[in-house]
Amino acid sequence: MKFTITTRKITIKDEVRDKIYHKLSKLDKFFNDEPESTIVIKEENKKQYIEVTIFAGGMIYRAEQNGDDVALAIDGIVDIIERQIRKNKTRLEKKIKKDALSEQFMISGNAYESDAEDEEEFKIVRKKKFSFKPMSVEEAILQMNLLGHQFFVYQDSETEKTNVVYKRKDGNYALIEAE
Repeated sequence: MKFTITTRKITIKDEVRDKIYHKLSKLDKFFNDEPESTIVIKEENKKQYIEVTIFAGGMIYRAEQNGDDVALAIDGIVDIIERQIRKNKTRLEKKIKKDALSEQFMISGNAYESDAEDEEEFKIVRKKKFSFKPMSVEEAILQMNLLGHQFFVYQDSETEKTNVVYKRKDGNYALIEAE
C-alpha cells in the first residue's frame, strides 16, 4: 500500500506513523492491486482527528475518527474500512451470483431462490430529471442553499463540465469537478 500522510497543526511521532503503516497494511489482503491511501491528521479544539481514504480497484473507502489519541483512533478506522470492504465485496459477489443464476434460469428453466439476504439492496425511491443552467460555483452554492439541499449538481459556466458542490459536516462547502 502506498501511503501519503498529511499533518495539520500537529506533529506525530515515528512510533505513531509506524503503527498507522502497520495497521493499514493489514488491509492489503483485500486488494489485488496496490492501493493508495491518504491519511490526514490534524488537531482541532484539543482533539486529534484522523481521516483515512483508500483508493483501490476503482473504489474509494473512507473513514474518520477523532479522540485523544491518534494511535487508538487508527484501530477504529481499520475496523470501519474493513467493514466497508466486506460489505462492498459481499454485495458485488451477490450481484454476480444473481446474474449468473438468472442466466442459468433462462437457459435451463430451473427455479432460483435466494438463501442469503444479509445485505440490503439499494432502493431508488425517487428519480429526477432536469436540464443544467451554466453557472458559477457561487451561484450553485446559493441555489443549493435556497433549495435546502446538501448537494447540488450544475454545469460550470467556464469549463462547461458537470460539477457537484456539497455542504460538509463542518459547515464548509466542497466542490467535485469532472475531468
